[in-house]
Amino acid sequence: MFQVIKQQGRARRGRFSCAHGGVVQTPVFMNVGTQGAIKGAVSAHDLKDLKCQIELSNTYHLHLRPGDDVVKALGGLHKMMDWDGPILTDSGGFQVFSLAGLRKIAEEGVTFASHIDGRRIFMGPEESMQIQSHLGSDIAMAFDECVENPAPYDYVKRSCERTVRWLRRCKAEHDRLNALPDCVNPGQMLFGINQGGTYDDLRIWSMQESAKVDCEGYGIGGLAVGEATEVMYHILDVTLPYAPEDKPRYLMGVGTPSNIVEAVWRGIDFFDCVMPARNARHGKLFTWSGSLNIKNEKYKLDERPIEPGCGCPVCRSFSRAYLRHLFKAEEMLAMRLAVMHNLYFYNSLARRIREALDGGQFAAFRAEYSERLAGRAE
Repeated sequence: MFQVIKQQGRARRGRFSCAHGGVVQTPVFMNVGTQGAIKGAVSAHDLKDLKCQIELSNTYHLHLRPGDDVVKALGGLHKMMDWDGPILTDSGGFQVFSLAGLRKIAEEGVTFASHIDGRRIFMGPEESMQIQSHLGSDIAMAFDECVENPAPYDYVKRSCERTVRWLRRCKAEHDRLNALPDCVNPGQMLFGINQGGTYDDLRIWSMQESAKVDCEGYGIGGLAVGEATEVMYHILDVTLPYAPEDKPRYLMGVGTPSNIVEAVWRGIDFFDCVMPARNARHGKLFTWSGSLNIKNEKYKLDERPIEPGCGCPVCRSFSRAYLRHLFKAEEMLAMRLAVMHNLYFYNSLARRIREALDGGQFAAFRAEYSERLAGRAE
């Protein structure tokens, strides 16, 4: 469960506990292993060294391959990955949203074509809950519709109302599944998802109605899909006052280091994003002075680590020059080392935010780092 132990303005320092992994310290950044592994050849064992607290995997992808029935037969996702910490599974709603040309939405759920082989698949609230129950994650996300931005008000309103109805169906099915004798993880929790596009009144209504369904936490979905950063912050400002104070708030799919600092300032507790791993695979690395492109010529003879003073396994052993060479030589190790550094940086960012909150210094931390982290390092 969740406990707020300290607050500075709207920023919250908390503790969260679930079936696996003991107590999670919040704010927390969740490391994204979509198909049960971090892209870039990073395993669950590596995540321990990178100070990861929660791993995130995806319902849609694991349903298609290897199949959630296979994962259940192997004892659940924790056992299959050999990861003993908490796991959150996304509902698959965002992936279905990304298949805009291949899907059809109805009250019952969504019919879409597999991106792997084109076969037709149906997923509704009950199916999403069943898949996530088979995976045995600690946190299951409710099935929702993520609308594109911009979208007409009337469509977003209808979509919002449907997402709330789907949440009620998710809750009923989730409770039923957790009570089954062969349930992989009877302690699995359910998080609802707030939607509403960029319309203030719909965001507020969605949060108010979602809060009536007794979930263990609430995600803020449908952001970072093309709207301006200032619009995203505005949506958080108008929505979070209506979120339950005693439940964690999860900003889904966000974001840059600066985004995380600003969202914590507004009251967010959980984050996830593919950005640190995706950018790393292209040579973009994060430091406390901003980001750098390790492929640049100026790092050819640079014997410094990526970030002097960084405690990650990469910076403890390897130079910028070596990492640049690996990228230029197209060695697989380049991606692995880069991803490991960026994940460690994001996990360290969350830790330093927590330390600033513990010391009552988060306003000063924000003033020093929010803009700096959005810049470029030398």
